[in-house]
Amino acid sequence: MPTRCRDSQRGAGTVFILAIVLVIMVATQAVAVLAAGQSARHRAAAAADLAALAAANQLALGAADPCADAGRIAHANGAALRDCVIDGLEVEVQVRVETTSALPWLPAQDRRARAGPPRPA
Repeated sequence: MPTRCRDSQRGAGTVFILAIVLVIMVATQAVAVLAAGQSARHRAAAAADLAALAAANQLALGAADPCADAGRIAHANGAALRDCVIDGLEVEVQVRVETTSALPWLPAQDRRARAGPPRPA
């Protein structure tokens, strides 16, 4: 003999399934936002490393403005050169990569890198 649901419980399964789907969608969005931040962080680190190496190479070759080359390399890697300091034969750069996310509160990623000839032991 089939059991009957009371009228007060009609549609409860639908509401439960919708709640589960909503939780899954929010969790997926949170993971996507965190992944965008992590990706920007890695891109900023790579752009800073490459810009510092390019500037140090130009400095070693005697270029007039090695920071211009650092800016060009940073831009080619999707970053903006924020600072470039030449200290003797070493170059330190700071780059910024804007985070692409649907949420505006995720900050841009700043990274620094330093390059130059090896220091004597």
